[in-house]
Amino acid sequence: MAFYLVVGVLLGVLLSGLRIAREYERGVVFRLGRYAGLRGPGLFWVIPLAIERVVVVDVRTRTVSAEQQETITRDSVTIKVNAVLWFRVADAAKSVITVMDSGNAVYQLALTGLRNIIGQHDLDEVLQERDKINALLKGSVEASTVPWGIEFERFEMKDVELPEAMQQVMAMQAEAIREKRARIIKAEAELEASVKLAAASAQMAGDPAALELRRMQMIAEVGAENNSTTVLMIPSDFVTLAQSLSSYLRERKPA
Repeated sequence: MAFYLVVGVLLGVLLSGLRIAREYERGVVFRLGRYAGLRGPGLFWVIPLAIERVVVVDVRTRTVSAEQQETITRDSVTIKVNAVLWFRVADAAKSVITVMDSGNAVYQLALTGLRNIIGQHDLDEVLQERDKINALLKGSVEASTVPWGIEFERFEMKDVELPEAMQQVMAMQAEAIREKRARIIKAEAELEASVKLAAASAQMAGDPAALELRRMQMIAEVGAENNSTTVLMIPSDFVTLAQSLSSYLRERKPA
């Protein structure tokens, strides 16, 4: 009876060393306090009775939203920036051995890098060159996380909040730019119209019939409007004929 009891106890002790790690988990094993290797995923066994201990590490990509940071750009504009970072544990052993609470360490490092990079660029660069800023943010943090066994995947700004006074100034600037473009387009249209009118007038000057047709068209357009007074212009041929007749009569008048 005692034999079966001893066997049962030993069997229970051995079975207590069984562990299961999911597909996205890795077990970092320490034997008597020293690193002994990685286990998992799946079923694995460790020496029980506290001889070997396991620290389970999640190796999936983590998404962390960085809290809003108030920082100053290179051109002395105070802005508030939100960011999002994505990282994963690439080396489970390093993430446990070299740094305490790797997730929090990466988060704090990201906040520091965010303030530093924003401070090295003007406001226009922060607003217009986001891809460049995001690449610099990732590069500034990535080198420091490699010794921790962390793979930094992405680091991007999400929102940039400007002071109200700066928003008003930028709105005025945008309005001025739109007005400038409208004036340029209008001036170009007037220039093109003047060129066309000059060409039309030159053509009609050499063809009196075309000039008379244009006059008749103008009369029709004016007459189509309500409450308008239409003034009929005498054709140029009539004026020429009248001038010739007047000259002829003066020549025939006796002295």
